[in-house]
Amino acid sequence: MEPFTATEDILQLVTFTLGTEEYAVDILKVQEINRMTSITMVPNAPPFVEGVINLRGKVIPVVSLRKKFGIPGMEDSENAKIMIVDLKGVTMGMIVDAVSEVLRVPANIVEPTPPMATDISTEFIYGIAKLNDRLIIMLDLDKMIDSATDSFSF
Repeated sequence: MEPFTATEDILQLVTFTLGTEEYAVDILKVQEINRMTSITMVPNAPPFVEGVINLRGKVIPVVSLRKKFGIPGMEDSENAKIMIVDLKGVTMGMIVDAVSEVLRVPANIVEPTPPMATDISTEFIYGIAKLNDRLIIMLDLDKMIDSATDSFSF
């Protein structure tokens, strides 16, 4: 099953940044985008799990994509957001540096990830979209949640 929803070979994506790179996820996986809020730390959580937040009465885990992907640097910028996503029935938050835009792009501009092209574990990367002068790394969130739930549960 494809990780991105295509309508007549058009992908609908939410793009965001981590460091200097631009990433995209399927728009149907994103429930909402929130400003940074207070996050409660959870003892013995994996390093990439920042903790949990209360989202309208529901406690959900929040992960740092920077830490998950081994990207060093700031995370406390004024543009940082928490993207609330639903992955295989699991609601979780993902901290990103900034949310860029919603894009509709042709599916045929996506190419497979070249081997050894990135430090990020390629198991989470669906492909790379070539859009004019931009390269957008497309993440397969279902694979990310599979690996995350193997190492922690809430």
